[in-house]
Amino acid sequence: MDTNDIIRPENKVYARPRLLTENITHYCPGCSHGVVHRIIAELIDEMGLEDRTIGIAPVGCAVFAYNYIDVDWIEAAHGRAPALASAAARLNPENLVFTYQGDGDLSAIGTAETIHACNRGENIVIIFINNAIYGMTGGQMAPTTLLGMKTATTPYGRRADLNGYPLAISPLLAALDGTCYVTRQAVHTPGAVRKTKAAIKKAFTNALNKRGTSVVEVVSTCNSGWKLSPADSNRWMVEHMFEKYPLGDLKNV
Repeated sequence: MDTNDIIRPENKVYARPRLLTENITHYCPGCSHGVVHRIIAELIDEMGLEDRTIGIAPVGCAVFAYNYIDVDWIEAAHGRAPALASAAARLNPENLVFTYQGDGDLSAIGTAETIHACNRGENIVIIFINNAIYGMTGGQMAPTTLLGMKTATTPYGRRADLNGYPLAISPLLAALDGTCYVTRQAVHTPGAVRKTKAAIKKAFTNALNKRGTSVVEVVSTCNSGWKLSPADSNRWMVEHMFEKYPLGDLKNV
């Protein structure tokens, strides 16, 4: 075979998903957001949902998500994505509606909106990126920050007596009657990426079948906030994050 035949676009096995725009992302090198964006773009295209999808963008590192995945988006106020998604899903019951939120947006300022949308069993998907830190605003402590973890606001490490305990919100959501599927995944290895894609596909299918709220937590890295290289961030996540936030399904009705 001629070399030119191998590199022609139609012969590419691994190429940019059709719905992932060519805009250069603002994310730091090594950030987990880009991998999850790719998964979402692939799934929406593969499931034929391009014209039936509404994404709800958060405030946080993913505030510009609408620039990167070519579907209809609504920008939510900080923490209010589940409330906005509830309205969008009720007004457009034939559409897939999902939120894309970080740990600060979802489990801090948006705790009430998250819990009540899940308790109502809204037919939406919540994609929750948990990197245990406020990445956009300078690396401050988040509700999910681990004990002993150093941040801009806990320079000597998080203390339970001063800062409280890390908030594992997914088990709380799994206990609510309105959730049908709650899972924790990651994207640090090819195998983990495949599992996360399968989890998000299941969540999308649940929403389309009106089964209630699905939550996909993606335990992630923030090498800039953690002050580590991308490779070291992945290792640190495996060694420390997975102990507090173990991977796997928490609820699957």
